[in-house]
Amino acid sequence: MTRFTGRIRDLPSHTLGILGGALTWCLLWGEFSVLSVLGGLLLGALIYVIFPAPPLSREVTLRPVNALVFLAVFAKDLVAGSIQVARFALRPSGSPGSSVIAVQLRSRSDLFLSFTGILATLIPGSVVVEAQRATGTLFFHAIGVTTKEQIKAQHESILRQEERLLRAFAARDILESAGYGMRRRHG
Repeated sequence: MTRFTGRIRDLPSHTLGILGGALTWCLLWGEFSVLSVLGGLLLGALIYVIFPAPPLSREVTLRPVNALVFLAVFAKDLVAGSIQVARFALRPSGSPGSSVIAVQLRSRSDLFLSFTGILATLIPGSVVVEAQRATGTLFFHAIGVTTKEQIKAQHESILRQEERLLRAFAARDILESAGYGMRRRHG
């Protein structure tokens, strides 16, 4: 029982994960009632006690203004990607060209490598086909990207997305090791 007692004492280091679990729980139930939020928090804490995970607090720091910018730009990219894929699907000519693009990320954090790949995959028209943890490289398949200019633009877009993600959520040491100072840079 001491193992569980220690895990209960460690719960504050998992606050961000528990809050994320509660948010997910509320979204699954389709409501943000007091009961739903409390149930989500209780379930999130229970999951961390039963299935321990390393604390995110060493790698994650929330910067609210940068997080809002990140979410706004991500939403814009999501809409633009959806329109582009719909245009490709509805046009009468053949299938659009595509490319596989290698992007070496600036961060060496496994967490942010994963999240950058997940976020890029969520935007319609691109999907991660391989991730090389040792080099921090993601390989993306991108629809409608065929010229050198388009490949360069897609490459830079992924790096800007990684930068916005890091500026919004990465701890200072991860941000600085990726070559980004603490100055504010939005967009």
